Amino acid sequence: MPTNFTVVPVEDGSNSAAGAGGSKPVHVSKLFDEEQNDDNLQGPHSGDDSQRESSPFISSDDDGEHYYEGKNMALFEEEMDSHPMVSSLLNKLANYTNLTQGVREHEEAENEDGVRRVAVTVPQMGTFIGVYLPCMQNILGVILFLRLTWIVGTAGILGSFAIVSMCCICTLLTAISMSAIATNGVVPAGGSYYMISRSLGPEFGGAVGLCLYLGTTFAGSLYILGTIEILLIYIVPTARVFEEGEGAAMANNMRVYGTCCLLLMALVVFVGVKYVNKLALVFLACVVLSIMATYAGVIKTIIEPPEFTVCLLGNRSLTNEKFETCAKTLNVKNNTVTSDLWSIFCSSKYPNATCDEYFMLNNLTEMQAIPGLLSGVIKDNLWGNYGPAGMFIEKKSQNSVEVQDTPPDRLKPYLFNDITTYFTLLVGIYFPSVTGIMAGSNRSGDLRDAQRSIPIGTIMAILTTSFIYISCVVLFGACIEGVVLRDKFGFSVKKNPVIGILAWPSPWVIVIGSFFSCCGAGLQSLTGAPRLLQAIARDGIIPFLQVFGHGKANGEPTWALLLTVGICEIGILIASLDAVAPILSMFFLMCYLFVNLACAVQTLLRTPNWRPRFKFYHWTLSFLGMSLCLSLMFVSSWYYALVAIVIAGCIYKYIEYRGAVKEWGDGIRGLSLNAARYALIRLEEAPLHTKNWRPQLLVMCKLDSDLAVKHPRLLSFTTQLKAGKGLTIVCSVLEGTYMTRGNDVKTGEQNLKAAMVAERMKGFSHVVVSSNLRDGFSLLVQSAGLGGMKHNAVLMAWPAGWKQARDLSARRNFIETIKETTAAHQALLVAKNIDHFPSNLERLKEGSIDVWWIVHDGGLLMLLPFLLSQHKVWRKCKMRIFTVAQMDDNSIQMKKDLQVFLYHLRLDAEVEVVEMHDSDISAFTYEKTLMMEQRSQMLKQMQLSRTEREREAQLIHDRNTASHSTMNDKAAGATPDRVHMTWTKDKLIHERNRHRESMGVKDMFNMKPEWETL
Repeated sequence: MPTNFTVVPVEDGSNSAAGAGGSKPVHVSKLFDEEQNDDNLQGPHSGDDSQRESSPFISSDDDGEHYYEGKNMALFEEEMDSHPMVSSLLNKLANYTNLTQGVREHEEAENEDGVRRVAVTVPQMGTFIGVYLPCMQNILGVILFLRLTWIVGTAGILGSFAIVSMCCICTLLTAISMSAIATNGVVPAGGSYYMISRSLGPEFGGAVGLCLYLGTTFAGSLYILGTIEILLIYIVPTARVFEEGEGAAMANNMRVYGTCCLLLMALVVFVGVKYVNKLALVFLACVVLSIMATYAGVIKTIIEPPEFTVCLLGNRSLTNEKFETCAKTLNVKNNTVTSDLWSIFCSSKYPNATCDEYFMLNNLTEMQAIPGLLSGVIKDNLWGNYGPAGMFIEKKSQNSVEVQDTPPDRLKPYLFNDITTYFTLLVGIYFPSVTGIMAGSNRSGDLRDAQRSIPIGTIMAILTTSFIYISCVVLFGACIEGVVLRDKFGFSVKKNPVIGILAWPSPWVIVIGSFFSCCGAGLQSLTGAPRLLQAIARDGIIPFLQVFGHGKANGEPTWALLLTVGICEIGILIASLDAVAPILSMFFLMCYLFVNLACAVQTLLRTPNWRPRFKFYHWTLSFLGMSLCLSLMFVSSWYYALVAIVIAGCIYKYIEYRGAVKEWGDGIRGLSLNAARYALIRLEEAPLHTKNWRPQLLVMCKLDSDLAVKHPRLLSFTTQLKAGKGLTIVCSVLEGTYMTRGNDVKTGEQNLKAAMVAERMKGFSHVVVSSNLRDGFSLLVQSAGLGGMKHNAVLMAWPAGWKQARDLSARRNFIETIKETTAAHQALLVAKNIDHFPSNLERLKEGSIDVWWIVHDGGLLMLLPFLLSQHKVWRKCKMRIFTVAQMDDNSIQMKKDLQVFLYHLRLDAEVEVVEMHDSDISAFTYEKTLMMEQRSQMLKQMQLSRTEREREAQLIHDRNTASHSTMNDKAAGATPDRVHMTWTKDKLIHERNRHRESMGVKDMFNMKPEWETL
């Protein structure tokens, strides 16, 4: 037998470091060996000791005779693992615990008399003790003993088989996904929360972790309500506080006793979970004995059915609490006297009393409650019997005389449906009976070989419990009468649980077993839920939960326990096991859904780190399990499902917005990378359509000598212009070489990111090092962006003090950048006096955005003020368009044409026409105003023939040639002719006749824009 030691290390000057580290677990053999070698307590030698300890060879050190005491002297250690001795198995069962690793660590860390304990390692558990039994104990519970018979009677054998099969397949697929995740590395304390958060990221992990916490907490409510239901109905019925009004009184009794039971269990957990640990084997034994008693009772029905009977009036089932004999009259000493039933249904006990009509017209029938396995009652129980609340529980095959308009009289001893029953309700009530599959993964730190034990133990436990549930469905339907199965609380069989009258040797085996089983499960929920919340709080991903990460000196989660008790009390105040069960079903189903999602995502991404030792998984199985979980959520209760999804979504967005940034190498990040790669490839497959065009900015940002942003308002202006949409790349250039300025690059990028965060700007930052600024700017203009996500516009600040600067490099760099941008066919935005632009915090209450539209640029000048006006800084500013006309042009008509043009663009702006002399308008402006592509579009709209279009194209070529010659003549001092053109069909013919190479600015307004969808 293993011996528990409390080792008190003595700290002196030389061994203070060793004493400080004495909290590490120390093997028992090291304690004996401590006298021979004091260095064994030192950290660096612990590994050597463990190797020597497991070595099959005799050590040459003189360790004394005590070295071999308590040692396993088997030649092969595998023999002990595969064929354990009976004494070893009994020893493990005696030390069995259903608590997780973290719980025992807290208990071992307790202080006694001011001395800190040194934890002595216990033998690590195998598959059977460490995974199989805890999963069995968590899966089999309150629903099996209190509701499964009622589900079979209501849904029928076939409907119950479908319910059990769906739920068991769901948990089996989830267990396969969980096994793959659990065997892909080490799963520390935290179990399923750790698996989901490290696989799907902190947002999903926090959302699902809190859902799992709420599910575990409401599971505590469910078990406590089951405990009180057993106590008040079957064990101590006289302990009820409220008696009047059966339904409301029972709910109030459940609330009062449930609250008292919750406080008592919370006190036990607060004082110390070691007391729960000591009772773990008792709770397990209760579950096992109850199930064995049920199977023994089924076998006994073949030989001799139980003597329990049920009384029917017509075809209606009666409660036999207030009468003993199922008869209207009795023969006592050759005298006919009325029975107790007569007094209930009639006004008096005398034969001439006025009686209930249905009572007088129908006979009483007494039949066996459990006809037996070979009775053939299975045929009557194949199909379901759903009905509304208040409906009589009737045997359809029994003859009866119906009475017209007889509302249910609850004062009569009839059995009624207490709730409205339908298939989906039963799914939600039953599903909590298959939860608990995470018990093995939560104990991975206690297992000898977690990567082997978790898959085998969990899947075997699910298969075993699935067989138990399915066999119980068939056996219940084959042994028990249908009206008894539908009697939820066993009122028709002397207030015994229906599964209890089937059990052998006595119904009290089920009553006591289920009572202690529910107590143990409630204690485990109150023990596990606070530690799950504490693990989430200590991860720091949800700021407002930080307080729940603290507790007592030994790490006990006191504050988390208080919150758990408060939430658990909400479930108890509901006071209905049938109403609480669908709530926790939602949270557990959501947890299982994301376990399957995590496995599917990791499998499909094929990340190099995804190498689980469990090989019997596939992404299709995970996807099927995820779909089944989602379907069961909406099948059992669509409104609870929506509430659970909304809660998880709110938590997700809160963590995304306010939570701490964690990099756990999760699959969602890998999924984002794959999605980004796919999107970039798709962007390059086809050219960008006009409808999707928007300015993608490359912002040239200058850094000062301290590598700080010199013009932060440039970033503010970018934010106002982009409003977080489209691509924004903020770049800067440093002079020098990367070898010497590598640290400056990192500092500069950090400063750029900090400035972008301060300005609430979403985009990318990049700092490059070049031998000179001109080459750096050219490099950025050419290569910034990736694939289809490249910039189409460059934003930069006007060089300050360029007139006074003695060095010509500043103006030269500015001019060269303009040339580079033009050569790259990109738009150039130059912000002058950028430091005087409004910040993001300012709100312009009035003013105007003026656009001087001299060159027809394709609409960019129109688009920029529109984008600015969408931002809250510029929202109240008006937009004004100024255009230039010659002295001889019709300014009024040009204004109207421009207004029509803006109307087609769906822009709201004031239009102003400014008349100027020919000498103030350069020929370059005319040449750039109407490009060849825009002319071609205009000619199409004029509906010219093909021959006319070809002639007009030649005319455009000649006009461009004449424009260049005009510029040369002007340089030689010649006086050019005035250029004038109006692009209408009449004017075109007139132009051909006069052979004048002139044009008018207003002609562009007669053209409908080809980019009218902007």
